[in-house]
Amino acid sequence: MVGNPDFLTGQGTDSPEFQELETPEGEPHLRFFVPSGNEFALPAIGIREVLFQSPDRMTPIPNVSPLLLGTFNLRGRVIWVADLGQFLGDSIPLNTDRTEIHVIAVEDQDIILGLAVDAVNDMAWLHPDKMQMPTQVNDSMAPFIKGEWQVGNAGEQRLRLLDQVAILRSARWAT
Repeated sequence: MVGNPDFLTGQGTDSPEFQELETPEGEPHLRFFVPSGNEFALPAIGIREVLFQSPDRMTPIPNVSPLLLGTFNLRGRVIWVADLGQFLGDSIPLNTDRTEIHVIAVEDQDIILGLAVDAVNDMAWLHPDKMQMPTQVNDSMAPFIKGEWQVGNAGEQRLRLLDQVAILRSARWAT
């Protein structure tokens, strides 16, 4: 009885008020910005969670890569946090002098890394068939870009898809 559409809406399924939900096309991705204003996306399947972390709850660690901002405790696990923009070669460092830092926790095979970004935009369903080969990508960013989509009214902006596994496994963390 509860599953009967007549019971829920008071209308039959052939009624004009009965609306079907649209199935989104593509795959879910999280869109976000780094301090330089460049927009990137990560596949939702590789994201553990998105956090808004207070900088004073992060512990700086001496003698590690300058890309690493520190660590914090996430339900009993120590999570390293990195400045994603700096990792990708941006010249503008993340502003940590604010009340919250946006951290995207990505994981692969039980390895978790927090990627600190300037702002989290939204979730978007992006179609892989419409992805293009990346253009005008600097050498420090190229190994971590899978492709890009043209976005905006005239398609003048690029939304670049990052490879979170390549980021997690990068040798840059050792320097």
